[in-house]
Amino acid sequence: MDRTLALAGLDDRPWPELDHAYGSAEDLPAVLRSLAGDDPETADGALGELYGSILHQGTVYAATAEAVPFLARLAAAGHRSADLLVLLGGIAESTDEHGVAPGACRAAVAGQLPFVLDLVGAGEAQVRQAAVWAAGHTAATAEAWPVLRGRWEEETDDAVRAELVTALVRLDPARGAPTALAALAPDGPARVRVTAVLACLAAGLPWDIRQHDAVLAALPADGQDSAFEERQPLQAVVGGLLRRDTAEDREAAFALLEAALRIPAPDVRAEAVRAADHACMVSRSAPARLLPVLLPLLDEPEPPHGVVALLDKVAEQAGAGATALARLAAGQGDLADRALAALVTAAPALAAPLLAERLPERPRALAAASGARAHGTVVNAPFPYDAALLDAVRRRLADPESKGNEPIHLALLLASWGRRAAPAVPELLDVLPRIPLAGPTALMALCPDEGEHRTATTEHLRAAALHGPDEGRLSAARALHELTGETGPLLAAIRGELTGAGRRLREAARLVTALGEAVEELVPAIRAALADRPERRSIPRLDAEAELAAALWDITGDDATAVAVLEAVIRADGGPWTRWTALRAAKLAVRLGPAARPLRPALEELLATPLHAPAAVLALLAGLPEEELHGPLDRTVLAGRVLDAAESAVDADSAFEALSELGRAALTDEHLHRIERLAQGDRRVVTGGIADQIIRADEELATRARETLTGLTGLTGLTGPTGPTGQAAPAPVRG
Repeated sequence: MDRTLALAGLDDRPWPELDHAYGSAEDLPAVLRSLAGDDPETADGALGELYGSILHQGTVYAATAEAVPFLARLAAAGHRSADLLVLLGGIAESTDEHGVAPGACRAAVAGQLPFVLDLVGAGEAQVRQAAVWAAGHTAATAEAWPVLRGRWEEETDDAVRAELVTALVRLDPARGAPTALAALAPDGPARVRVTAVLACLAAGLPWDIRQHDAVLAALPADGQDSAFEERQPLQAVVGGLLRRDTAEDREAAFALLEAALRIPAPDVRAEAVRAADHACMVSRSAPARLLPVLLPLLDEPEPPHGVVALLDKVAEQAGAGATALARLAAGQGDLADRALAALVTAAPALAAPLLAERLPERPRALAAASGARAHGTVVNAPFPYDAALLDAVRRRLADPESKGNEPIHLALLLASWGRRAAPAVPELLDVLPRIPLAGPTALMALCPDEGEHRTATTEHLRAAALHGPDEGRLSAARALHELTGETGPLLAAIRGELTGAGRRLREAARLVTALGEAVEELVPAIRAALADRPERRSIPRLDAEAELAAALWDITGDDATAVAVLEAVIRADGGPWTRWTALRAAKLAVRLGPAARPLRPALEELLATPLHAPAAVLALLAGLPEEELHGPLDRTVLAGRVLDAAESAVDADSAFEALSELGRAALTDEHLHRIERLAQGDRRVVTGGIADQIIRADEELATRARETLTGLTGLTGLTGPTGPTGQAAPAPVRG
């Protein structure tokens, strides 16, 4: 096909009326013509633009479907065929669809299968492989599967054969399974065998020794999978087994990892450690099972890359490796810092002197000891007080080279020690201008009841509250109020936020109720701030308005204003980030109790999304009389909504609180089984967030689930998902 014919009808399509990632698709005709041109650099640029607009980070659009025929015809014309087939496969693969009917883009690619399947037998192996990849994602089994199966009989290139195995199983798992099993033959190429293992998992076939041996024989397996799959084969196999969530498949995954970790080749060990890391992120029983084979790796002259970072994630269970971690922590460089960060949790008594000795060189360990790296996801136990470390912290605070986050982390560590760290007050006062937010909080924790340190602290805080940097005035005024009861500086700081630029308006609103009777002075300013609502409001502004409305209700009982503001914030439609403002506003509505009853329609709408459901349920329970809790608001129905949220690991704390408020009578046996799975199941529920805190956040969720289940049922002795052998713990017996 001629390239000119490939673009026939290009200008007849309604491009200006279609959207892609950046808005109107009116630019696509020019981009497609550049793609079809003779200049390689221009065509490269056009291809990159298409990945940015019609397949933006995996998302497809209405314009995507319209562009597909032109892409397929250009590929059929022999113009950048492999590149365009890969793009078409990515489009067909996508389930992230925006502004287009579900499945429309995949159907568009399937509609071009005659062009794609013709290229399955192309002369270039790279083109054949890309054509198989694209065809395999079309879900057009009747048309594609016979052609691909026929090609399997003829194909000699290993990469294409591997792609064929994957595509055949993807299109029809039952019919593709025999091909995948045949490809496991021990004399076959490593790439084909590894891909066959993954295909067997996708087809739901039971694990056996052939698959185990095929994976081990292929190690190191990185690069042995499809060129179009962004995955590491060993990690993908382990993850596939663990996601089956059966005792047999967990045992298969752990046995495979144990065998891989014992292979001495450094590149294999590194790959196995990455897979073990993934296993611990997927399975709650993985750390206990794998630590006996991971910890000895610390004693090697050069521990495999990633093993220390993994042990840091599961440090609560890695106490047996404390001596080896301490040896590594006494060394130099990033590895020593990572080892000490793990030791901070695994064996804090061993970590303290090492941190004191090399504090300036251990930023990760300091962040771990201060609790800063948790980012609010998990409340870790405070790092034990150590006199030598206190001296080191004081020296470091006095060092002008201490910059960036370091003085903040130093202040947080001191705050965790409370008044035992009072000797550091002079150093904290000296750095207060550099850490205007963390400094006052630390001083509040350290300040003694009397003496020169208390006098100096109150004088510095008063000065900072009245004359210090703007960003620190609220923090200093709050600390001063906590220490002395003085309301003047706090009133002034809050009033400044209410009547000024208000960059810290939300924080000011939260502090209003701390003022006691003096808060009456601020009521006119609060009303004025709520009345002066710009048409286009930022997320911080919406949050601040909700907080101010709740504070006004606390002070005056003005439910009309509070309800109006909270409803406006809940219903604000300013893009995806406003869903978080709606969540926070729903939580504030709980404070109103029965006064929140007019919010019922807005809160009912929030029940449809797991993120909002727990907070909405709590607000509805607080605001509605029992006789209105029927139909879609029946307690049992609400319990199902809340459990959907808990199982999604979104706002789990509110979910468990809501379940407790709903009460045992609202829960069916199925509801209780779902809570049990959250508490004792092997599959982790928390799967996203800050990488080194995901496991801790999931453990915290499981603990909350166990506590909630005990509170609802009276069952005691609930444990985690595994015992010492890694076998699943039995479900509790109901009385």
